[in-house]
Amino acid sequence: MKILKKKQSGFTLLEMSIVLFIISLLVLIMLPNLSQQRKHANSIHGKAMTSVIQTQIDAYENENGTDNVSLEELNKANYLTDAQVQQAHHEKIVIVDGKAI
Repeated sequence: MKILKKKQSGFTLLEMSIVLFIISLLVLIMLPNLSQQRKHANSIHGKAMTSVIQTQIDAYENENGTDNVSLEELNKANYLTDAQVQQAHHEKIVIVDGKAI
């Protein structure tokens, strides 16, 4: 009587190691790119925030006839929200001579 061995299906250790190696390579290629994209997005966000603040400075100065304004004054006059003022402080945006820097 012969005992038939049933062929087991599945992956060998070598096959799994190769797949994990390829996935690791892909991750190593993608990580620096993701980091660079995040820095670029933060840079664009900072420029956009500066532009928003400058627009609100101009609107405030035109409506109130004053040349000297602060972030807090813009907030009190409802030109900027509390979140925008906090973000401006986080981005280190200041107002110098009527210009958002």
